[in-house]
Order: sequence, then structure tokens, then C-alpha cells
Amino acid sequence: MSILHTPADGAVLNPFVMVENAAGLITFVSEVFEVTETAAAHTEMPDGKLIHAELRLGTVDLMIVDRQEGWPLRPGLLQVCVEDVTVLLERATERGATAVTEATPFYGETTLGRMLDPWQNLWWLYAPAPGRPDPVPHWDDEGSDTVFTTLDATLRSLR
Repeated sequence: MSILHTPADGAVLNPFVMVENAAGLITFVSEVFEVTETAAAHTEMPDGKLIHAELRLGTVDLMIVDRQEGWPLRPGLLQVCVEDVTVLLERATERGATAVTEATPFYGETTLGRMLDPWQNLWWLYAPAPGRPDPVPHWDDEGSDTVFTTLDATLRSLR
């Protein structure tokens, strides 16, 4: 018997990130992914900080909250399936994100790209690439290790 329950209009697991300037992150996600905030979920504290906000990406809700006094920042590691990695990376970098991994052939007939947004959320972007063969693994003499080295360098730089 499964202990999981999938709501009719949602997903089993939804990410929640805690950042400074949640409103700015909401604008960034809305513009980059062309989605809108769920107005009914928008909840502010008396001081105007957001205690809860949601943006629907496909069937998943990305929940965002402003860090309160004494709370730690908790940016996310997020994976999103998109139609075109290059377009998303361009749109994101125009809004202050850093491209971590440019659009790169990946396994399973996909293209992988990564970005670090101004709130320190690291996004994995995957797009379908039907018919493209898998890349040669980096441990073969001819393979590239771009997928690993770009991630490794970025994570080591974050403190």
C-alpha cells in the first residue's frame, strides 16, 4: 500500500524556497518560465513580507517565502522540463541569472542546461532532443566532462 497521495490538481512533491526579496523571485520565475503567481495563495505578513506564495509550473507548485528574522536562507536545487534550454537561459540571463551550463547534449535524448538565479537557486533545465544519441561519457578519452565540471565549480563557489 502506498503512503503517497497525489492531489487531483497537483503533484506529490512541491518545492519550497526561502529567500530575501521573494517578490523579486516571483517576478523572475514568472517572466522566465512565462507562468503566473497563484493569486489565492499569496499571503503577506503585516510588515509586507511574504509568508507564502505559489507559482504553478506544469503540475507542480513552486512555493516561495521571504526569510523572516532569525530564519536561514534556503534556496533550492530545482529541475524543470522545458521546450528549449537555450531560450530559457537567454531569458534568465537577461534578468540577472548566470548560465552555469550552456545547452549541452545529455543522456536520454535530452538537452541539459543550468542556471543560478540571483537568489542562489540552482536550476537544471531539460529539453527533449529526439533522435540525438547520448554523449560519449567523460571518462572515455573523447568525452566531455562539461556537465560535471560546470556544476562542481558553481557549487564550490557558493558559500
